Amino acid sequence: MAGKTVSEKILSARSGVDARAGNVVVCELDFALGTDAATPMAIDYFDAMGGSRIRQPERFAFSLDHYAPPASAKSAALHDRVRAFARGHGVHVWEVGDGIGLQLMVESGRCRPGSLVIGADSHSTMFGALNAFGTGIGSSDLAAAMVSGQVWLRVPETTKVWFDGTLPAGVHAKDIILALIGRLGQEGANYEALEFLGPGAQSLSVDERLVLSNMSVEMGAKAGIFLADHTTRAYLSTRVVEPLTPVEPDADARYAREIAIDLSVLEPQIARPHDPDNVVALREASGTRVDMVFIGTCTGGRVSDFHQVRAEVEASGGIAPGVMLVLTPASREVLLELVRDGTLEALTRMGAVLTTPGCGACCGTSGVIPGDGMTVVSTANRNFKARMGNATASIYLASPTSCAAAAATGMLTGPHVSV
Repeated sequence: MAGKTVSEKILSARSGVDARAGNVVVCELDFALGTDAATPMAIDYFDAMGGSRIRQPERFAFSLDHYAPPASAKSAALHDRVRAFARGHGVHVWEVGDGIGLQLMVESGRCRPGSLVIGADSHSTMFGALNAFGTGIGSSDLAAAMVSGQVWLRVPETTKVWFDGTLPAGVHAKDIILALIGRLGQEGANYEALEFLGPGAQSLSVDERLVLSNMSVEMGAKAGIFLADHTTRAYLSTRVVEPLTPVEPDADARYAREIAIDLSVLEPQIARPHDPDNVVALREASGTRVDMVFIGTCTGGRVSDFHQVRAEVEASGGIAPGVMLVLTPASREVLLELVRDGTLEALTRMGAVLTTPGCGACCGTSGVIPGDGMTVVSTANRNFKARMGNATASIYLASPTSCAAAAATGMLTGPHVSV
């Protein structure tokens, strides 16, 4: 019998059966995340299922991030309901201002090699950056997991994505994943796991890997997984005290297909409105006027992202007149580091707008909402119509450096500095 992929190995270990692609298995979970956008409904399902206690509450965490800070009394009431439920069941809550739940799961060491980590957020595929099987679930599945400590999954087929080479100056992780999404389309990896392998994959930082794993779902993928290496271990060394148990595919693992990408020939990419797979080389959209630039979210709100933005804006002489540059750190940890190293002071002195750590403007439920007809370029992962709270806005997706170049010039353009 053929060897196993990373997904097959993790789901075999968590289900206690010989899990192969196509099988449906019931797995013990390692950690689970509920957000303020999904947990209130999960509480309703929990009650409907007759739930009286959460099995292993230490394996759950709730984040108040999508409505942070709450913009209405209704949103505030949802937060209060989540807090009360968590207190009654001994579940940890990340408060308003702590940041995005996905980022906090990673920072807190809840995502680790070989683990099964689920989240009531479609971008929970991000957890695969640390060699976990991370995937998104709905509110009813979160409720069932709270009752049982388990989750059912169909074991996905796996596509091997092999990266050679290293990124040229001014090209970043967002450009890699946009190029892949543009190539495969929004349904090109439906219910597949993507394994990111090769020397090019190992050359990426954890921050960069998080972007690729996160946006795997924009192709329909169930998971997007990297192997654990020295970069993984270095990141987790101060976050996890337990021994790590990395998982690698067998040499004879069976893949649905293989895709090869040479990172050294990539150039900056951009997703045009109104779909993440409407991707072209940035030069093809060059000259498009920009009104608002958003730096943040679980794909563009980390320390390295803000460093890229600062370098580009400073080298270009500041923010262009008429452009609103919005900064939303992904977590309090990120915010404090940017305060410590002077990045936030530098950018806000130039006129940038700083908002509360969390999801911010990404999905239009908090933060800065673009005005009618505005053109926005964002480090987020989605640009669907009305995604940021205004259906008349046009949203482009690009790397932090490319976004910063737009902030500095008032138009879509290639990066000025090679960071």
